[in-house]
Amino acid sequence: MEKRVKFNFEVYFTNGGFLKGEDFRLDIVGDTITDEALAACLIEDLNLLMVGKTVILKKEILQENHRRQEKQQAKSTMLIDLSHTIEHGLITYKGLPAPVVCDYLSREDSRQFYEEGTEFQIGKIEMVANTGTYIDCPFHRFKDGKDLSEVALTSLADLDAIVVRVPYRQSKVITVGHLQDLSLRNRAVLLHTGWDENWNTPSYYENNPFLSEEAAEFLKDANVKLVGIDSHNIDDTTKNTRPAHTILLGAGILIVEHMTNLTALPDDKFTFTAVPPKFKGVGTFPVRAMAKVITS
Repeated sequence: MEKRVKFNFEVYFTNGGFLKGEDFRLDIVGDTITDEALAACLIEDLNLLMVGKTVILKKEILQENHRRQEKQQAKSTMLIDLSHTIEHGLITYKGLPAPVVCDYLSREDSRQFYEEGTEFQIGKIEMVANTGTYIDCPFHRFKDGKDLSEVALTSLADLDAIVVRVPYRQSKVITVGHLQDLSLRNRAVLLHTGWDENWNTPSYYENNPFLSEEAAEFLKDANVKLVGIDSHNIDDTTKNTRPAHTILLGAGILIVEHMTNLTALPDDKFTFTAVPPKFKGVGTFPVRAMAKVITS
């Protein structure tokens, strides 16, 4: 049997004034609802802004049919982490130095500046920009390309996304054939090869799966926004050319390398975010790459 709640309320606003109501009724899911949850439902239902203190009074659960004929099913989202953890001594790219992660000010040393029981840690990090899961923007490849400070958030956050699955045991080369007949325009295209299972091992740096030059041209012509891959590099590192970087970054298409956990994603119907700090004069930097998936 459906339930409703009858209650009085007092809502006080942060910019002054208040709103009171008596015998207000709302549909609820389940047999009861807390005052805190009820206040949140009230604020959302009335579309109130700048709400401060909210008081719920004389709450009574009623056994009544819901009054709304069209009920929207509640949607919940799940965030999936697609980034490797960066730690002291981690090698991301063979030949580049590992990050140094240490204390600039330790908790023990901080005690001399504060009263007893109060302490802080200030960390110090020394690393190259190509560390962990990172994003490449045009400045990484082109002197006059946009750097991290110039890339708009609309190119980095909540991008409509799709996963293209090309297991590396079946093919080390991602070709146009793997990308055809897919809806790619204005989307983040995440290339799932499974290579991340070799992360932090000697095998990870050799003979990695990569995007062919023709496939990079195909993605450019499809007007994608970003291309990510769970591999050591989006290009073939056995050669000294980097056509995928040149084509994609030359077209303003961002690249995210060294991704992980793409197996946890659906093929589509999710959004992708990879936001770096806003550095001037830097073309690559680590990101906390993530997907937001609607679960119901």
